Amino acid sequence: MINGAQIMVKCLENEGVSVVFGYPGATICPFYDALMDSSIRHILVRQEQNAAHAASGYTRSCGKPGVCIATSGPGATNLITGLATAYMDSIPLIAITGQVRSDLLGRDVFQEADITGSCEPFTKHSYLVKNTADLPRVFKEAFHIATTGRPGPVLIDIPIDIQQHELPDFTYPEKAEIIGYKPRTQGHPLQIKKALELISHSERPVICAGGGVLSSGGKRELVAFAEATGIPVVSTMMGIGVMPSEHPLYLGMLGSHGLKAANRAIHEADLLILCGARVGDRAVASPNQITEKAKVIHIDIDPAEIGKNMTVHIPIVGNIHLVLKSFNEKIHYHVSDQWTATVQEWKETLRSVPPVFEGYVEPRSFIRELSSLLPSKSIYVADVGQNQIWSANNFRTTAGRFLTTGGMGTMGYSIPAALGAKLARPTRPVLAVCGDGSFQMSMNELGTIAQNHIGVKIIVMRNVRLGMVRELQDNLYQGRHSATILDETLDFQKIAEAYGIPSQMVSNNEDAIKAAKTMLETDGAYLLICNVSPDTPSI
Repeated sequence: MINGAQIMVKCLENEGVSVVFGYPGATICPFYDALMDSSIRHILVRQEQNAAHAASGYTRSCGKPGVCIATSGPGATNLITGLATAYMDSIPLIAITGQVRSDLLGRDVFQEADITGSCEPFTKHSYLVKNTADLPRVFKEAFHIATTGRPGPVLIDIPIDIQQHELPDFTYPEKAEIIGYKPRTQGHPLQIKKALELISHSERPVICAGGGVLSSGGKRELVAFAEATGIPVVSTMMGIGVMPSEHPLYLGMLGSHGLKAANRAIHEADLLILCGARVGDRAVASPNQITEKAKVIHIDIDPAEIGKNMTVHIPIVGNIHLVLKSFNEKIHYHVSDQWTATVQEWKETLRSVPPVFEGYVEPRSFIRELSSLLPSKSIYVADVGQNQIWSANNFRTTAGRFLTTGGMGTMGYSIPAALGAKLARPTRPVLAVCGDGSFQMSMNELGTIAQNHIGVKIIVMRNVRLGMVRELQDNLYQGRHSATILDETLDFQKIAEAYGIPSQMVSNNEDAIKAAKTMLETDGAYLLICNVSPDTPSI
């Protein structure tokens, strides 16, 4: 005989899961008991939201769907922000929640919450399991749904009695058969032909690459297409890393907090090739101004994203990897030398010179110098706020990863995501960079890092402000700084010491680089605090 909890563990083992992130409670205890007899490693986080963020960092670093676990009621509802973050950024996760007994559902008993209903807007799909015999099918379908088509989180809610019920045997399905779920992966040949014709007649084309390029595994195809045609590339925040940062065709991140050359190219283009990007308001504030001058080709696995924010002339529904592969096999085109020269001139001349404040670290030049110290495949996890913009515009990578939350913009993401990334890629350097506001949202995970000896390096840009909101107050509210000033007396080094994590605090770039070298040479976790002027702007 085998009970439901043991079946759940067997399902994860059959999917090749080696690590999960969670926090136990009464209604998920049968599963936790069964997990003790498995080789699957469990990482006890300090709050359930961070289990989802850690699973996200894990997924994005190794390509396998991360798994997060919580109990019913507040445990499950604490997951919601993490799942919403993954949903907006198209990250495949499996969330497993315990639930009260089936016969008590709907009676508002202790720690009951309708988590499938609560998460409906923030999950790709969800299950409330009502029969133990359904568990193998549900798990197989959940992993299939999460990782195919447009990736996203899938929630499995399992009442405690379903976990306890016993069955005579267990068989895991070889494949998922879901009626009505057949994501299109190949782009339509006629649409691809039309797109290539439009490209061949363009004079000032630009490629805009989003996170869909990375999640589809289409990075190499995009680089090959850009190099074959000479078409310049800009990226959204989620698309950072699709091209090596110093590649001559890469102009950087576009948008309200992006680089001037990238924005200029977009506004001067006569053809925009959108690849796996929704181009929301942060990327393109006035899409109509662009479509008045330019034709738009939009490639995306999710038909609902095509044309959502910008008029599209040629839509192509399909996997970016496969569509760009078709482009590369058939394209016979190269941009004019004039367009290439113009774009290169913008790249060289349209650069902002950051102000320097005496007695503080200048974060943008520090991040550029830090990049040169890192091995090529390092993983850099940026949080949200000014630190995210400094990082997005100045981190330099060739074969590494830049992780952040672009869609939801969830403060506190970087530290749990970084520990998940480090568990996925233990031999690579993994850095979490955050502000002192976002650090205080997830510094409880220093306990997880210390307990599990996870060698994450954490850099805190400390300006004693909620910097980005303060900027808004300066620009829109006559400098009335309401609730954006943090406590100057808080000693982050003592907090690190309490967890046995070495640390340094620096107040100029020379010391910051020396400290960064020490940090990278030190085994295990490390906390580097950089004092940044409150007046340092985002861009």
